[in-house]
Amino acid sequence: MVSMKDIAQRCGVSVATVSKALNDHDDISQETRERIRSVAEEMGYLANSAARALKTNRTYNIGVLFVDEQNSGLAHEYFSAVLDSLRVEAEARGYDITFINRNVGGRHTTYLQHCLYRGVDGVVIACVDFHDPMVQELINSELPVVTIDHVFNNRIAVVSDNVAGMEALVRHAYELGHRRIALIHGEMTAVTQNRLTGFYRACEALGLEVPDEYIRQGVFHDPADCARLTQELLALDKRPSCILFPDDFSGIGGLSAIREGGLRVPEDISVMGYDGIKLTQMTRPRLTTYQQDTVALGKTAAAKLVELIEQPRTTIIDRILIPGRLLTGDTLLDLRKEV
Repeated sequence: MVSMKDIAQRCGVSVATVSKALNDHDDISQETRERIRSVAEEMGYLANSAARALKTNRTYNIGVLFVDEQNSGLAHEYFSAVLDSLRVEAEARGYDITFINRNVGGRHTTYLQHCLYRGVDGVVIACVDFHDPMVQELINSELPVVTIDHVFNNRIAVVSDNVAGMEALVRHAYELGHRRIALIHGEMTAVTQNRLTGFYRACEALGLEVPDEYIRQGVFHDPADCARLTQELLALDKRPSCILFPDDFSGIGGLSAIREGGLRVPEDISVMGYDGIKLTQMTRPRLTTYQQDTVALGKTAAAKLVELIEQPRTTIIDRILIPGRLLTGDTLLDLRKEV
């Protein structure tokens, strides 16, 4: 690895002069500073991260807390897209990413302890049980924190507009003549609560009655659970004309249950998803869904965290809503044509 001594020898100056040039001191000439930096870049010099941390009180390392209860990890298409966007933006701003867990060197730790051990400058919380005491400890710490899809009063939150997304889906189904719309939703998280608000708000505005049996609580990102609940809805005496799945990936299970029941989509039953993942846009029939803007979610979370780290006194603690868009596929029958 190239050292400051190597650069000094190449430039014919002292190590102290090289240090001053690389750290932008003004007691050496601009010409000398630029020459040393040019040689350092040419030789592939990288500053020691520990030394830089001592000088700047920053490690340029961002922690990411991502705990997926379904154990799909980075195969979770929605969150993997969000995290990739976050990574790209963080790296563009000069920061590395470290995933936070509860195990350091085989020793059990809290999330906060892991953050302190790794010396991260701040944390993005992307997917976790937000009521977990260890998450609460991290939220209430002095570390800069940005959350995705969950709001705390004292933290910046970057949130997909789930209320507007669900309203858009219900209104689209209504415009095509559907009046019996059922909803399978995920666990009772902030995301689910907002989607339920959007669903009921749209139904009320459109004058739609929603029988209690049309609302089923399931699990996000679980095709088997979605298949089971889809079968229950199909078995109703007055079954819905349209079923909203909790997410696109779970919807794969719902579509399978419909096929196994001898029914066709959309001829016999219409369905819609949520997320807009690539997989269900490539299958046939192409799923009608609401696409969340994963690029904007990740990029905004990284940008706001870096802003909070670097400008803590002037950064506003706020909730930032990220809009998505309706993707019209082939799984929603136009009932107006049936009249």
